Amino acid sequence: MSKEMLPAWNLVQTAHVVGLRFVEMFAAVDLTPTQFAILMHLDDDDEALTQAQLARRVLVRPQSMGALVAALLERGLVIRDGPAGRGRRSGITLTDAGRGALQRAWPAVRALNTPAALGLTPAQAAMLDESLDHIQAVMSKAADSEAAAT
Repeated sequence: MSKEMLPAWNLVQTAHVVGLRFVEMFAAVDLTPTQFAILMHLDDDDEALTQAQLARRVLVRPQSMGALVAALLERGLVIRDGPAGRGRRSGITLTDAGRGALQRAWPAVRALNTPAALGLTPAQAAMLDESLDHIQAVMSKAADSEAAAT
C-alpha cells in the first residue's frame, strides 16, 4: 500500500512529539504546557480574565479550567478578584510570582521554537507558522459551525 497523504493526521502525530518535548521542558521550570499558556494569556491581557475566557484562549473545556486555576492559585501564580462559583464573574490576574515563572520559562520556549530546533530554515518556519494559524482558524470555524448546528 502506498503512503497516503494525511496532513491532518500527520499534524496530530507531530503535535504529540512536540508536545512531549514541551512537557519535558516545562517540567524543568515546574509548569505544565497548559499552565504556561494560562500565565502567558494573563500576561498578554491588561484586564483580569474569567475562567471561561481563559478556557477559550487556552483551548480547553471550561469544566477543566477550575482545577487548572486552583493549582495556580495554590502556588500563588495567579489571584482571583472575587468569589468563585457558578454564575459569579470573577477575574483572574497574574501575580509577580506568576510573571517570574513566565520569565524563567520563556528562554526555553523561545529556544524550542527556533527554526534550527525544528530542523527548518527561517522561511520554512515562517511558512509553517502561517499554515498552522490558517489550519487552526479553519478547523475552529468548522467546529463552531458544527456546535451551533446541534
